[in-house]
Amino acid sequence: MNVFVIIYYTLLLGGSCLAAFYNKRSAFLLLFSLTLVSFILGIVGGVGALRLVAICAGLLALSAMVAYAFREFLVAIAPTNLAKELRTAPLTAGFGMFIIFTYAIAGIFAPWIAPFGEAQIISSAFAPPDETMLLGADQLGRDMFSRVIFGARNTVALALAGTVMAFLLGALAGLLAATTGGWFDQILARTSDVIMSIPSLIFALLMLSIFGGELANNTTAFYLLTIFAGVTGLLVVTAVSERSVMGWIIGLAVLGGVSAAFALGMLVIFNPSEIILILVVAVIYSPRVFRLTRAVAGNVVVMDYIEAAKLRGERTWYLIRREILPNSTAPLVAEFGLEFCFVFLLIAGLSFLGLGIQPPTADWGSMVRENATLISFGDVTPLIPAGAIALLTVAINFVVDWMLHRSSGLKG
Repeated sequence: MNVFVIIYYTLLLGGSCLAAFYNKRSAFLLLFSLTLVSFILGIVGGVGALRLVAICAGLLALSAMVAYAFREFLVAIAPTNLAKELRTAPLTAGFGMFIIFTYAIAGIFAPWIAPFGEAQIISSAFAPPDETMLLGADQLGRDMFSRVIFGARNTVALALAGTVMAFLLGALAGLLAATTGGWFDQILARTSDVIMSIPSLIFALLMLSIFGGELANNTTAFYLLTIFAGVTGLLVVTAVSERSVMGWIIGLAVLGGVSAAFALGMLVIFNPSEIILILVVAVIYSPRVFRLTRAVAGNVVVMDYIEAAKLRGERTWYLIRREILPNSTAPLVAEFGLEFCFVFLLIAGLSFLGLGIQPPTADWGSMVRENATLISFGDVTPLIPAGAIALLTVAINFVVDWMLHRSSGLKG
């Protein structure tokens, strides 16, 4: 019998017996179930199947150890209150936080981590991996490893910017609609229904087709950003000023300057085509945020302490800022994570179709499309950016699941 098979089953059976002897029920069920599964797979697939099971089990064990170590590290450096919360986090959430931290480091320090530039041609097309290029070259001879690293910066940055803008517009509209009610609430609700009735991918393709090409310039991007910032800021002015004429005059004057400054700042960070992509996804996903925020805030608005604040003469902005928002934070933070996943996948999908982040900027979605022919030759290199997309999505969902569990008040 193969030596590997003997050692493999000895370790599994020995671990199962030790777990049973020390009354570790969960560990015993896990190890003995793995033993039974391995026995069946060994009969069907032979030693190769057992090696695959051993590799998968080793990777899971390594991931669990990394998650535990990273969680304990966060507990050690966090303030006392936050440390208590982190200590209750499951290993899946710890693993998710570690992956998010890794992606953040890769995105922030991409120019220093990547050995070559994202558009630098250093070899022939589809050159195999060597000591210089860890993942080989793409269809133009650019280093795949460097482009994967830069893709963390470009893809994640655009998804984060789009999610933040969608959340600002949707959350402000939802909070104001729940607090104000009446015709204002109905107008916002029907507008969100109209936008949500259009499939997100079709809506994105339509908007990118309209504002792409020659319209994707600094002037168009500046005006669109100014309009978006103006609409978002107008919600704040409405809540702050209410019926004060002087408040409206001052608020609108400030809003004009802030909107222009915001548009200029975004043009410094992103190019016009990226800005149009960010605005499109922000418009698509803001109604989802609006409906959730309106529902959560609607449950808070009917509370007695809100009625007491109204009787004291508190204004709308005070109610939103000091009473409603603090009591709606947990589900909104969890929703932010979910929306980021949706936006991230939409941007990657649009880039795969050739309408998202444009070349030569590195992007995981376009990298899958550009190098897909390698799969026909048994090369898994195109699956690496696809795996990067999937890994980040799963990691964020792990963290979001933990936060939703905490906000629900469930124990265990």
